[in-house]
Amino acid sequence: MNSKKRWIRGTIVFHVLLCYSLAQGTIINGGHGMTHVKSALNLKSGHLSLYARSQAYGKIVQSPPSAIWDVQGAFSLNVGISDHIELAISPVVYQDTNKGKTGYNLPDDLFIGLKFGSHIFRGSSMVWGISLDTRLPTGEYHNIALEPYSAGKVAWGFTGILSYVKYLDYAEESLSIDFNLGYLNHNDVDQKLTGLDDDPSPVKYFSQEFRYGIGIKIPTSTFDFSFELFGNTFFQQPPETAYSLENFIYFTPTITYKATRWLSICAGSDFRISQDKDETSYEFVQKSVRAELPNYPDWRIRLGFKFLILPIKNHSVSNKEILIRRADSRKKLFEEIIREQQEAESTEEELDKIKTERIKAEKEIERLRRLLEQDQKKKEPEKKKKPEQPPPK
Repeated sequence: MNSKKRWIRGTIVFHVLLCYSLAQGTIINGGHGMTHVKSALNLKSGHLSLYARSQAYGKIVQSPPSAIWDVQGAFSLNVGISDHIELAISPVVYQDTNKGKTGYNLPDDLFIGLKFGSHIFRGSSMVWGISLDTRLPTGEYHNIALEPYSAGKVAWGFTGILSYVKYLDYAEESLSIDFNLGYLNHNDVDQKLTGLDDDPSPVKYFSQEFRYGIGIKIPTSTFDFSFELFGNTFFQQPPETAYSLENFIYFTPTITYKATRWLSICAGSDFRISQDKDETSYEFVQKSVRAELPNYPDWRIRLGFKFLILPIKNHSVSNKEILIRRADSRKKLFEEIIREQQEAESTEEELDKIKTERIKAEKEIERLRRLLEQDQKKKEPEKKKKPEQPPPK
């Protein structure tokens, strides 16, 4: 009976998350993926990662001379529920608002999401998935200048994801290209964006927009380089009392240093390439930042840290050990293929399978050879430092 109740509760939670999805005004990508563009690949079952990042925009204004800041701090916990389902819990811990007594939200809103991914098109390097996320309005202030539109309501939508990964067995070390297309409904009818009881322009229709993005990741042994283009298109704009009702497009280059197998450090910037428009009406809403500032920042810098918490064994296993284990498993697979061929006639599909496995094995052998050469180079200076022992008398 208890197990049945747990199953019912789990089903209810699942459907709630399914109904409220994609409040991606603020994008916090833990797990696989780039800064803004999501990957169709999921974390493996039982894997847990933590991504913590801070981003900032600032400008000196002249009337009167002062500095205006838009700083945000957030983190994301991502867990692989299964090989095809990933859960993300992403609170925005701090957000500058430039209004109210304090001028910030502490905390800001909470993002919860499910990603159904790692679905491979058979015989190809293409992977697809769908991301379902919700934004819960846990912050005190909304409709924030210099930030994407938020109305203080539970927003929902979805993102379709298509990814190309050159070598799926080595996704972290392979060239990849990700495509995103999403729909976002702000669920904001009757919301009063000015905060006044007699707001003259409450929201009459659901504010809705498309979100899109494309990104490429170019990996090396120590660094990953990624380049993203992402933006939005409102097809039902918020009312003119919203601070951010214009469309935007950003370009984001990022460099990631892979310090260890379980820690990477990311640094990047956003550069706005869309025009600097301001369609907000300030007759009934106060401009919370100086007039010379844009509605969307023209640049933004970001620093983040990504930790692979689980499985623990990844913290101590070296790349060499992983390659040796892969080689052992590859040997068993070769033996199985040969045995199957002896029992039945060889087909074109089996030949392709053998060819693919041979290419993978060659790559693993080459990587293992380079690791052994590096170990040998490290040992040679140590041998030279040791003084020669005199021969025994």
